[in-house]
Amino acid sequence: MNVPVWLWFATIGGLVAIILADLFLVDHKPHAVTIKEATRWVLFYVALAVLFGLGIWFFAGGQYAGEFFAGYITEYSLSVDNLFVFVIIMSSFAVPAIHQHRVLLVGIVIALVMRGAFIAVGAAAINALSWIFYIFAAFLIYTAVNMVRQGVGGGDEEWKEPKVVSLVRRVFPVTEEFHGSKTTVRLDGKRWVTPMLIVMIAIGLTDLLFALDSIPAIFGLTQEPFLVFTANAFALMGLRQLYFLLGGLLKKLIYLSYGLAVILAFIGAKLVLHALHENELPFLNDGQPIPVPEVSIAVSLLVIVGVLAITTVVSLVAVKRNPALAEGHGSPVTVPVAHDAAEAAEINAHDRAIDERQAEEDSHHTGRPAEQH
Repeated sequence: MNVPVWLWFATIGGLVAIILADLFLVDHKPHAVTIKEATRWVLFYVALAVLFGLGIWFFAGGQYAGEFFAGYITEYSLSVDNLFVFVIIMSSFAVPAIHQHRVLLVGIVIALVMRGAFIAVGAAAINALSWIFYIFAAFLIYTAVNMVRQGVGGGDEEWKEPKVVSLVRRVFPVTEEFHGSKTTVRLDGKRWVTPMLIVMIAIGLTDLLFALDSIPAIFGLTQEPFLVFTANAFALMGLRQLYFLLGGLLKKLIYLSYGLAVILAFIGAKLVLHALHENELPFLNDGQPIPVPEVSIAVSLLVIVGVLAITTVVSLVAVKRNPALAEGHGSPVTVPVAHDAAEAAEINAHDRAIDERQAEEDSHHTGRPAEQH
């Protein structure tokens, strides 16, 4: 797939424009997200991804479009598992509901930038060393085995603060409370970092850790850096809205880890076959390619979608028959999503009252409204 430089810049520019527009809407009027609002945004971002995939189909053909859709669905499904940890992080930092959307957006932008670098390194490694596919395959299969061992409920409740976040705490003084949406404030003539910045960094770095299995997985579906990056971008941009939409549904997806394990193991096996087909290792078939069958992208799409559908249906049916199964699964806390406008207004009023009280305290320390950075 020959992607001209201008298309790279146009795509990145379009993504940046969407993110900036979203960030403006969030900053313009911070508020608790309602289920209807989250649903509209999820549909919007899914529609964008579908339109982008159809554009690839029109200009580059069905093969590349299929690779994009397979990568996008895989990345999005793996991201759902990440939401359990995001809930834990938000709860640990006690992020006000009206600011959670902004935290997720900025944290995911950080993650996207770092994933871009990760993808560039991975693409360069694949072009230079064909045997890197064996390493990717081994890592995916290892991850799949770990997911199966975790079983229902997994170990997502255990979240440890990234070392970089701990370093920020040691280098910069951190306030005890949030100061609205500010990431830094000046108090008594001294610059302080707020928990808002800490949690943004935590979200971004935590997502990067999850990329250690999702990036090799998508390279098992396509080796085109453009498709790998865009599939990740669309999956990440829609992730934060999915965080609010799924809410309590997260606890009901009790077999999600098993489904994801099957997908990762399948892609791992696909990578092994591809590595054998592209073999250059001298101790295997004298360094010559081994004529093994390869899995088509159509079959990959069918397996990925089928496994996710079966996993979701079986999970929901099992929880309906035995609601106790959901009690021990996932995060012990829930996403603070408003079910209707009245509930959203109540949450907004509560959180804004806290922000106003904190702003008054800032003014007391500085003699003027606290600076925002």
